[in-house]
Amino acid sequence: MLIEGARASQVGVADSAGMGSVSRRQLEARTIYRPGELLEATPGLVASQHSGEGKANQFYLRGFNLDHGTDLRTTVDGMPVNQRSHAHGQGWTDLNFIIPELVARLDYNKGPYNASTGDFSSAGATAIHYSSRLAQDQASLSAGQGGYGRVLLAGTRERAVADAPGAWLYALEAVHNDGPFTRGDNFRKLNAVLRYSDGFANNGYTVTAMAYRGAWNATDQIPQRAVDSGLLGRFDGVDLTDGGQARRFSLSAAWARSDEQQTTRASAYIINNRLELFSNFTYFLDDPLHGDQFAQPDRRVTSGFEASHSWHEHAGDMAWHTTVGVQAQNDNIFNALQHTEARRVLETTRADHIAETSAALYLEQHLRLAPWLRGEAGLRLDRYRFDVRGRDGDAGGAARADATLFSPSVSLAFGPWSRTEFYFNAGRGFHSNDARGVTQAQDPATPLAKSRGMEFGLRSEAVKGLQTVLAIYKLDFDSELVYLGDAGSTEAGRPSRRYGIEFSNYYKLAKWLSLDADLAFARGRFRHSGPGEGERIPGAVEGVAQLAATFTPAGPWSGALRLRWFGPRPLVEDNSVRSKASATLNGRLAYKLDARTTLELEGFNLANRKVSAIDYFYESRLRGEDAARADVHFHPIEARSFRASLSRAF
Repeated sequence: MLIEGARASQVGVADSAGMGSVSRRQLEARTIYRPGELLEATPGLVASQHSGEGKANQFYLRGFNLDHGTDLRTTVDGMPVNQRSHAHGQGWTDLNFIIPELVARLDYNKGPYNASTGDFSSAGATAIHYSSRLAQDQASLSAGQGGYGRVLLAGTRERAVADAPGAWLYALEAVHNDGPFTRGDNFRKLNAVLRYSDGFANNGYTVTAMAYRGAWNATDQIPQRAVDSGLLGRFDGVDLTDGGQARRFSLSAAWARSDEQQTTRASAYIINNRLELFSNFTYFLDDPLHGDQFAQPDRRVTSGFEASHSWHEHAGDMAWHTTVGVQAQNDNIFNALQHTEARRVLETTRADHIAETSAALYLEQHLRLAPWLRGEAGLRLDRYRFDVRGRDGDAGGAARADATLFSPSVSLAFGPWSRTEFYFNAGRGFHSNDARGVTQAQDPATPLAKSRGMEFGLRSEAVKGLQTVLAIYKLDFDSELVYLGDAGSTEAGRPSRRYGIEFSNYYKLAKWLSLDADLAFARGRFRHSGPGEGERIPGAVEGVAQLAATFTPAGPWSGALRLRWFGPRPLVEDNSVRSKASATLNGRLAYKLDARTTLELEGFNLANRKVSAIDYFYESRLRGEDAARADVHFHPIEARSFRASLSRAF
């Protein structure tokens, strides 16, 4: 069912202009091609894809190409989604296990100004919260072009027994999708969620089990020269054996108790992730006989917990609350980099057993000094230990490293005056680096790469029906070495600086019509350039915009249109090669057949634009070419397609 809901007011609530919350109703009004695009409800964030549907998304935010999540922290009900020291990319964020109908709320904050977020959150952090109860049980059947099919069954069973109160929530999902590609993705996904809950979010507990399994073929990015010459079509691939499979099983629990003076929260989780990924980005550059396909198997068990306690006090116009928290996480990882041909292993470049452990203490002090002035100061202390051991005959041996980092932050909010308030934020953050790069003997990577951010912003509801947010920020990263999972080596990185401005608007034009306009522009540069070095940061996003209209007129009809503009980006450091901008228009139309039954039509890339989802510039060699050639390699946005869904509440 498509319904429209107003944005909740954040005036007097938020600590920064980059902080917000997206409700279930707002999320239901969005048209998403894949689950990871739920994060695009965060103003200024883009989720893209350069491979098969089962692979983690590529993310862009605040002048960053975040790869698969390196500086974007994502959690689901307190469980970390980012995977440390991952075989393919640091902070790997695979959201294919998300069932959108279960999402009750998406919270986001941008910049390193929150002491509780920590690793991977320099550009921003998103937190997905699942429902504990559904208003109605539901069944949904969807079908669409490109071999798309989806079945969903979800519901709640209440328990009113005196000695066993609470409710069971369940959900089962099955998906198939080929996409527009010449050789279909053949993406097969199974998802299941089972949750028991008692009480409420501030006084109660939940125990949740999740299971996900996916398998797919991958049409990776292809060279522009092959398309220009007619050798390949836009939806063709070079290595038709690329692809992968993933599994995720988790068990988590959360507990909370609160009253007028204090709040205590605790959560714990254990997650089993497995991935087999086969990729070939350079084709026959390194091995003209067998090709350059490589495998990156990764299996891990991640466990951890978080506990916090808050005290609340007030006296007259003054109010304050203090929060002390502790977090711990351990990753037991087995991963490798292998040279393969048609998914058959030819040789192993390296294979490792990694034990990565971290613990953190944080303190947050919120204080309202007057009706027009409030603030927050945060302190965070992180301790990491990296332990890497070679395995399967690999001669890498064993190596260890430790790192400690202290991260302060401060936020001030002034107002509101005429429903308008102003913000100042400053703080330090970091992302951890891959343990294999941190512990290697030569050119080791920086264990905890530090960032420093500063931001000015305002939030206004002075005009009736209009919510406006403006943020101006600066974010610096220190010089660091980054581990490249695709090559099994490190690459030098220079200090960088990003300036940016974000302008977000929501206007309730009429009872039945609301408009959104989110604009973001960034300037990313390396702070130091040597002879022959450019100052541009390859892949750094420079502009993002989303314009949307959501309408719910009287009667059974409702709908939405959303235009997304993904701006051009430098692909090399001297800016001599740039990607083109892309604009796509998506929409949905729903008709309520009766009180419980809804028919919905979703349309993607309605203008059928032939643009790229992502672009890279590097050297590759196709079969029959006599030498390496530098070229733009792109992954196309899906062609115009439609999906129809029939949903029944019961």
